[in-house]
Amino acid sequence: MSAGIALHFDRVSTKGSHNDLRLRIGSYRQKCDSYYIGLDEEPAARGGLGSRLARLLEQWSSQIAALRKVGGVAPSDYLAVAARVQDFEPIPRAHVHCSLDDLAAQIDANRSALAATGP
Repeated sequence: MSAGIALHFDRVSTKGSHNDLRLRIGSYRQKCDSYYIGLDEEPAARGGLGSRLARLLEQWSSQIAALRKVGGVAPSDYLAVAARVQDFEPIPRAHVHCSLDDLAAQIDANRSALAATGP
């Protein structure tokens, strides 16, 4: 795990139930629900919930890679290089400082761990 950022996105249950995911960024904690991802029937979503969650983190990695191409941006300028997200609300008073390399490494570690959880 990188010392630059404490990012963890993991399954607290492999049953695919409500509140079965946990997102931790620094001291921030949020329980999440895999139900919607579990319903995904697209061909790219094959392989069970662990694979689907890993694919989600692959997309996070792609966005981090895109940020590297522009040399990184301030959080307030993120929408200038990322797809517009209509229902995004930032965490109040959240401050996460890390290099893009540290963030990418942590996302990749979480992706591998989620893929290994299986269906």
